[in-house]
Amino acid sequence: MKQFITVVAIALISFTGTAQDVFGKWKTIDDVSGEAKSILEIYERDGKVYGKVLQILTEGYENSLCDKCTGKDKDKPIVGLEIIRGLEKDGDDYEGGKILDPESGKEYKCYIELEEDDKLKVRGYIGFSLFGRTQYWYRVK
Repeated sequence: MKQFITVVAIALISFTGTAQDVFGKWKTIDDVSGEAKSILEIYERDGKVYGKVLQILTEGYENSLCDKCTGKDKDKPIVGLEIIRGLEKDGDDYEGGKILDPESGKEYKCYIELEEDDKLKVRGYIGFSLFGRTQYWYRVK
């Protein structure tokens, strides 16, 4: 019986030890074209979750500026731009922050949820999460 309990305990520790989180590098996929657009890094700072663009994958747009952005992001290079800001963990989700769409310059409420170890659901919305759009991003290995 002790051996059985030991095996179960080791299995549970191993399983929880391999669980993934949202942090790391992600490949963004355009929800309309289905093409890979960029590589982002999601990280934690001061207890909140942020994400910045590391690389643009669309040929010819590698040096694009956020020309439709306003405020402090106006005309900044998209590479290096922090587009996910201030999310907080709420159960399995991260919410309560914002996401910036560099193509339109618009900022939306946002939540992200790890659907699978290597698949991230990203939802930007106005008002209620019912009114928005969802993208799925894939972990870069």
